[in-house]
Amino acid sequence: MYSKKRQVKRTTIILDEEERKYIDDLIHDGKEQGLKPLISKMLDVYRSMTIYDWKYPGEYYCGISRIAFINIEFINILLKNVPEEKWREAGKEAGNASKISMEASLNMEPAKRENWPNVFKRLRVQGFGDFYLRDKYIILKAPFINASEFICGFLEGLLSIKLEPRTSAAPFVFELIE
Repeated sequence: MYSKKRQVKRTTIILDEEERKYIDDLIHDGKEQGLKPLISKMLDVYRSMTIYDWKYPGEYYCGISRIAFINIEFINILLKNVPEEKWREAGKEAGNASKISMEASLNMEPAKRENWPNVFKRLRVQGFGDFYLRDKYIILKAPFINASEFICGFLEGLLSIKLEPRTSAAPFVFELIE
């Protein structure tokens, strides 16, 4: 029986010497696996962050939310000046704001469990860390905010759930409370 093969489209791009050297160095240093995976990753980030709507320099929006590139020290200074007993509540407020942004901008409802893989992917692209759902646990590896109570509140506000932190140091483990 004749099977119809998917036709592959080829695209040629011409890179200047400096751009090609940069890519070759990334591959040589093991930071990227190859040209195709690099471009696929770049397109995934470009799409998910709606970079096509960004106005350079400095005005970056993803839907209704302004994106800012800041260092972790900035976040740590802000958290240091919020009493620790208020971290969870501050996290909930931030999570609620993120929920509204995802609902309005991406037509995604973070409160629906079937959407969590896409929500976690979005948070990973935004730099929050790597999220995993294991049975009744949400695991966060490589968090950029090392305050488990803040992250716990953030996830509670974003996902409209109740969590119990099970670790206070990364990787964070949060138990879903039914």
